[in-house]
Amino acid sequence: MRSLLDSKKKSGVGLDVALGLVPQRQLQPRMFGCVSCFWVLLSACLVAVCSFGFLSPSWIVKPGDEEKQEPVSFGLLWHCSDSLQHMSGCYSFGGLGKFNDIPSSSWQTSAVLCCGGCALLVISCLLAIVTLFLPSGLCGRRLCTLAGYMQTAAVFIMASGLLVYPFGLNSAAVKKYCENSSIYYAGDCQIGWGYMLAIVGVMLSVFLPFFAKYAPKEHISPTPIPTIL
Repeated sequence: MRSLLDSKKKSGVGLDVALGLVPQRQLQPRMFGCVSCFWVLLSACLVAVCSFGFLSPSWIVKPGDEEKQEPVSFGLLWHCSDSLQHMSGCYSFGGLGKFNDIPSSSWQTSAVLCCGGCALLVISCLLAIVTLFLPSGLCGRRLCTLAGYMQTAAVFIMASGLLVYPFGLNSAAVKKYCENSSIYYAGDCQIGWGYMLAIVGVMLSVFLPFFAKYAPKEHISPTPIPTIL
């Protein structure tokens, strides 16, 4: 008698599961979300763009003329001038030099802010990659939130650095090559592609915190869906 009741109970539960009246607790395979993958890909691309822009020696440029033949190029961390051979080596190795050799205190401040913001972007990108391999839950959501906050801070820090940089155009070292230059005015020089690339990278980085908000995957809804086998 007892075995008969147990068999009926098992058949009833099986019928409920087949009809979708009881939530099935089967383990689902780990799948990457579209928003998460796009967020990670965009974060990695913007880290590369901002890093390449900050290391570029072409923030302020002055082409050489026929009389002097002295092209000049100022970057965030160094400047290239004096000879064509020096220019070639500067462009090849990114124009890196000692921090104290940066000709303006405004440019030194800009270098600290931009490099600090870029470092935050790198760390947040690594956190975003880690979240891809974590199961959906509280830990993944916290990491995404932390990465989003870091990306927000990076945008404000790098934007501040880009706004501070033009104050250095008023320094004596810049006026030596770019005559009549002043704050936010390059004089005889021009805005280079490195500075424009950095601006574009920071502007696109504004969207990263919004993707970070929707990147965490939610748990599968326990709401049963009626299915007939």
